Amino acid sequence: MKGRTLVLSTAFVAVAVFAGGAALYGGRTDDAPPTRSVSNETLVRMHSPVTGPAAAPVTIVEFFDPSCEACRAFYPRGKQIMGQTVDDVRLVLRYTPLHEGSDEAVRILEAARKQNLFERVLEALLAQQPAWAVHGEPDLEKAWQFAVAAGLDEERARQDAVSSSVDSVLEQDVADMKANNVRQTPTFFVNGKPLTEFSPQGLYDLVSSELEATKAGS
Repeated sequence: MKGRTLVLSTAFVAVAVFAGGAALYGGRTDDAPPTRSVSNETLVRMHSPVTGPAAAPVTIVEFFDPSCEACRAFYPRGKQIMGQTVDDVRLVLRYTPLHEGSDEAVRILEAARKQNLFERVLEALLAQQPAWAVHGEPDLEKAWQFAVAAGLDEERARQDAVSSSVDSVLEQDVADMKANNVRQTPTFFVNGKPLTEFSPQGLYDLVSSELEATKAGS
């Protein structure tokens, strides 16, 4: 199996101070994170957006809110880990609509998935997050505008966003959020183990230890 040793880049270290303090931002609270490993069933669902190979020995599950500043801060770090580990890590996103208006942002993302534009629209919403995800006063029409600018077919997406299939995705993800005692975003699990040190370095360390464990067991 290739690429099981992560290389911690300068950029990854540099962002640790910023994202490590992201508990002050939207979605992060003083609630204690989950502390016990949980079953895969409530972490990964068939409908969940996945980046990376299905057979990867390490699975990162991120409970994610598109309105959350800390999620925005962590996003490039997750991509960096994925780029460094090649075929050995997959990332699963679970929707956690804790902010006002986040449920509609999730609907935009799910509509984008139906047009094979999930990543492009996700990155557009994150890049423009300060313009639309104003806490207490979210401007979802702006979110739609940014999604359309990223290539989304708006007429089709508006219909898909309110479909029963998207209703089901939201309902299941909220149920799994509650089942796993997720009260803040982002919350990470790596092979079912909760990330208890909320920082890019903590995520790196947990992923690295799981990679080493799979290497030792091969």
